Amino acid sequence: MTTHSFALHIPDAELEPDPLDPAQIVSGTPEVTGKVVWESADGKQLRGIWQITPGVVTDTEADELFVVVSGSATIEVEGGATFTVGPGDMAVLRAGDRTTWTVHETLRKAYAITL
Repeated sequence: MTTHSFALHIPDAELEPDPLDPAQIVSGTPEVTGKVVWESADGKQLRGIWQITPGVVTDTEADELFVVVSGSATIEVEGGATFTVGPGDMAVLRAGDRTTWTVHETLRKAYAITL
């Protein structure tokens, strides 16, 4: 993690295993990797890269903006919209959204989260 300004080539970034809670897995054997590349001093702002292999998982979201770099997924927000994202797409998730992610091909995204 860094405290100064920087640039990072997202497709080549080395990520670390970030295992899912087995209760989140609906189907398949999705594996998650990620890396926080910047965190605010108070720990409430995170910037990073996240990747998930194909499968279906559930999550309760934080306040997040992300941009998909590669892959695709359909995200169903409980009581809300369903949308499909792929390379170049930006999405915004609200804190507390309960989501179901159907990952069609390994998805890598860059994100900004507010806790």
